[in-house]
Amino acid sequence: MPKFAANLSMLFTEEDFLDRFKAAAEAGFKGVEYLFPYDYSAAELKARLDEHGLTQVLHNLPAGDWGAGERGIACHPDRVEEFRAGVEKAIDYATVLGCKQVNCLAGIQPQGVSLEQARRTLVENLRYAADKLEAAGILLLAEPINTRDIPGFFLNRTEQALAIFDEVGSPNLKLQYDIYHMQIMEGDLAPTIEKHLDRIAHVQLADNPGRHEPGTGEIHYPFLFAHLDRLGYDGWIGCEYKPKTTTKEGLGWLDQARG
Repeated sequence: MPKFAANLSMLFTEEDFLDRFKAAAEAGFKGVEYLFPYDYSAAELKARLDEHGLTQVLHNLPAGDWGAGERGIACHPDRVEEFRAGVEKAIDYATVLGCKQVNCLAGIQPQGVSLEQARRTLVENLRYAADKLEAAGILLLAEPINTRDIPGFFLNRTEQALAIFDEVGSPNLKLQYDIYHMQIMEGDLAPTIEKHLDRIAHVQLADNPGRHEPGTGEIHYPFLFAHLDRLGYDGWIGCEYKPKTTTKEGLGWLDQARG
């Protein structure tokens, strides 16, 4: 059975953020992830993890001004120094939290920046981050995201991402495969996962349409969970969805998956 991590940026939002660790543990989760840790001290977050016996599975590199609509800066040629400072900050947090993998959001292609220029910047930034994180014992991930939810997001398809990874040339860079985003962009989920399993280090889920919990949309999650088991996937699956009602009321799918 896959290992499921609660995404605390999207689940248990009925609670204040720091109280979501307890809520996740009480629901049976053993791991947590969230978008960003940087609004809190690393020590404070680590204390919550330890108190509730949770593993910090994932968080993102700093991604610019999220409140203003930025969704990463890794493809922005004029933000390279900011990106590099963010890598150092992420390493500091991940080290304290015991987090073994960090995700890079490529960002929205800036106006006036060519496709080639954005790609070159992303490659260089990923190479820098992969090397720095490797030295710290942390794996770098990057995630394709659908362009319906985030128009203009630069990294948006599996093959595109892997071609960029090949150019980066680092063994410390793997794919974060979000089932929801890739269902929208390309479908063909099971064969794609099987084809690229050796390059996938983390999986995330939500159903489509609506980005709600499994069982509310078109994706046949029982098949995909069994498929991942058959393939021998031993990483985490991050539950990054918007509960249709409340988090607790929508966790029936998880009970079924656990058998």
